[in-house]
Amino acid sequence: MSKRAKIILGVVVALFAAVLIWFGQKNKKNVEKFETEKAFRTNIVKKTVATGKVIPLEEVEIKPQIAGIVDKVVAIEGQIVKAGDLIATIRVVPNVESLNAANGDIKNAQLTYNNAKIQFERNKALFEKGVISRLDFENSELNFNNSQQRLSNSRSNLDIIKRGTTAGLGNVANTNIRATSSGMIVEIPIKKGYQVIQSNSFNAGTTIATIADMSKMIFEGKVDESEVGKLVKGTNLEISLGAIEDKKFPAKLNFIAPKGTEEGGAVQFKIKADVTLDDKYFIRAGYSANADIVLEKKDSVLAIKEALLRFDKKTEKPYVEVKKGEDEFEKRELELGTSDGVNIEIVSGITADDELKIWNKASKENDKK
Repeated sequence: MSKRAKIILGVVVALFAAVLIWFGQKNKKNVEKFETEKAFRTNIVKKTVATGKVIPLEEVEIKPQIAGIVDKVVAIEGQIVKAGDLIATIRVVPNVESLNAANGDIKNAQLTYNNAKIQFERNKALFEKGVISRLDFENSELNFNNSQQRLSNSRSNLDIIKRGTTAGLGNVANTNIRATSSGMIVEIPIKKGYQVIQSNSFNAGTTIATIADMSKMIFEGKVDESEVGKLVKGTNLEISLGAIEDKKFPAKLNFIAPKGTEEGGAVQFKIKADVTLDDKYFIRAGYSANADIVLEKKDSVLAIKEALLRFDKKTEKPYVEVKKGEDEFEKRELELGTSDGVNIEIVSGITADDELKIWNKASKENDKK
């Protein structure tokens, strides 16, 4: 055999040996080590979060009793007012039809008054001469007095249509918009020159100002239909405000809506809760808020971390693997209870002394399970 042939044969043998070694390493089963941990006793609290906002418990909208143009706004938003304090004044813009009718009423009342006056003076002279009876005289006097009163009323009505008030009413004037309750003015949606409509049976009227008692606030939010059945009036809540970090306000649930509304394909139910305020913080109306609601709470129960759980692909039952010897584990099915998203209650299946497999993230056995 030539030297060159020997070299070629040696190379082929070396390559063949390398391939055999590679296949051997590939088919060799890796021994994977698993750490273990035990079940433990802990408190498990199942919570849900309701989103909403914080609003005043008592809020009053101030409406005008007469239509017109805003002449002056004397109050400002954020101002503390008492019932009766002046907020704004309105300049009356008379309705042409009403003004014409009022002028017509005055003319009619004037004619009636003039006629009654003539009759009264004539009957008075006749009564003094004894020509007519006292009854006839008193009837003419009554007609005269009534016509005089109707003329006065017609003139007053014309004043009210023109100016919103009339002489003899004292401080009462529809053009003066006053607070009807005490509190803080949280909103004044009008400005000088705005046209406003009076409140009546057919129209809510223009809002001049909104007054609220800022010392009494409530949380108003919504919860999903899957959780509303677990809520109970009187449950304690914790309110977190988006505008105030690292601070939670205690609250008590006082209202659960009997009827839900569909939003985005899910039925939502309105809830309300009384919020206990802290004098160190000023809570503004309309702050966005989240409410932590405890749905279920269990104290000192046997639990494990949810990361230890596995679910059988066929039966879908939960299980863990319990250590039986060195690198040897056995499958153990569990009966589960309450979960808080991190830890889960164990009703039966294991004890506090069992060592449970901690699944490695890259475990092939984990993938197979």
